[in-house]
Amino acid sequence: MWGVQVKNARTLTEGALLLAIYTVLLLITAYVPVLSIISIFFLVLPFIIYSEKHGIKPALIMLAAAVFISLLAGAFLITLPLTLSFGTVGIIIGWMLKNKKSKMLIYLVSSFVFLVSSVIEYIVSILLLDMNLIQEFIAWFEKVLINAIQRAEEMGQPLPSGNMEDIRSSMELFEILLPSFFLTSSLGVMLIIISVNFPLLRRIGIHSAKFPPFRNWKLAQSIVWYYLITLILMIIARPEMGTYLHVVVFNLFYVLQLLLVVQGLSFIYFFAHLKNWPKGLVILITVLAFPLYEFVRILGIIDLGFDLRQRLQRKS
Repeated sequence: MWGVQVKNARTLTEGALLLAIYTVLLLITAYVPVLSIISIFFLVLPFIIYSEKHGIKPALIMLAAAVFISLLAGAFLITLPLTLSFGTVGIIIGWMLKNKKSKMLIYLVSSFVFLVSSVIEYIVSILLLDMNLIQEFIAWFEKVLINAIQRAEEMGQPLPSGNMEDIRSSMELFEILLPSFFLTSSLGVMLIIISVNFPLLRRIGIHSAKFPPFRNWKLAQSIVWYYLITLILMIIARPEMGTYLHVVVFNLFYVLQLLLVVQGLSFIYFFAHLKNWPKGLVILITVLAFPLYEFVRILGIIDLGFDLRQRLQRKS
């Protein structure tokens, strides 16, 4: 009985300490503009630690307490969504670490959870608060653009009509690719979160899995077929702008392109490792890969479609 009481007291003490740390991080994120860029990526850390050590149920109690603090923090329209999103993700990551799951699985599951929470919060902000942040950003950008055009015309340097059409097309494309924006943002945010938090977890004695080397990343070969089918649909069906089919096809095509670029970049790292290229050259190629993403994507298609790595390994 005494041992149980000591354990419960230790659990409560750790929870209170981690909750205090989370509160400080939350307040910095909400009220300190420059530091918030850094602190936001560590909001999950207290929840990861507590969930990994004590399990999901105590972590959920800690999350409930964090939600209460978020409501008292003042800017609850900012602090509450942050707490719900990052707290939930932190609990999931901690539970998966406790159960010795692979880092790739942790990354994919946490990205999915973060994506779902982001979409739900976006929908709630529209339905309950009548606040569409994406539309407000687009409206703000258009206003800035109109002001810039007017100033250019007043100075006798009007923008070419072709440039104006390109800008409008880009804004329309951004609206169409909104689902892909949510997906890629979730993947990007979680990659940063895992990359900066897992080394800290290892320092305090919490086992955290490692990603396999990037050069060994390989997607399913079926990705190439999905890409080709989507490309054929875009060419033959030519879905009308704004229709459901148009949104689905364009978002699918965008995501598949991104996956093939990642595959192509992974192949470059594999080839560099095979040929023992210096790290400086690999970094330079990585930087050049962004403007040359079309070439990198083709490399990804060839790698998946023709099993290029196996052929090179046999030759070497």
